[in-house]
Amino acid sequence: MYVLRFVTRNKHKLEEVRALVRSIAPEFDVEMLPVEKVEIQAESLEEIARFAADWLLARGYRNFFLEDAGLFIEALGGFPGPFSSYVYKKLGCRGILKLMSGVTNRRAYFKSVVALEFGGRIYLFTGIVRGTIAYEERGSHGFGFDPIFIPEGEIRTFAEMSTEEKNRYSHRARAVRAMIEFLRSRLTRRV
Repeated sequence: MYVLRFVTRNKHKLEEVRALVRSIAPEFDVEMLPVEKVEIQAESLEEIARFAADWLLARGYRNFFLEDAGLFIEALGGFPGPFSSYVYKKLGCRGILKLMSGVTNRRAYFKSVVALEFGGRIYLFTGIVRGTIAYEERGSHGFGFDPIFIPEGEIRTFAEMSTEEKNRYSHRARAVRAMIEFLRSRLTRRV
């Protein structure tokens, strides 16, 4: 079994990623690596994830991955984007819905960037899911902005879905799947 160490303190993210990895790649497992990561303020999730991964790599950490994600709302010029975690803590779903009051363009997308350390190098994997912002909070599952995001092809918010259902659509699941495919291809070459 190949154990991946996920740099996070968010237990919801850990559970979501672990469930996904176990369902698509039983030869892998995921454990939490509860170290502090440096999170710079930048306009790009890729820049934020790469900086954090490079910082950990320079301090001797190996065999890890981390993730940064954001909700990008078209009518708000991409806000909150890479500042989603901070905005969620300060405004929450209700604050975003208040900003969207009277706005008919509800298009948005979630984006996830996973940074993986493998063989002393950092690799980035991206996942995007497009959808819309609901008019009210719905559901009790998930975390963050899940109660107000409806992925394309669905009528339910992420918070109205089980973890398994959310992983069929989610930005994070898409980025993690790409990482697993990369690892499988690299690890089979070593054998």
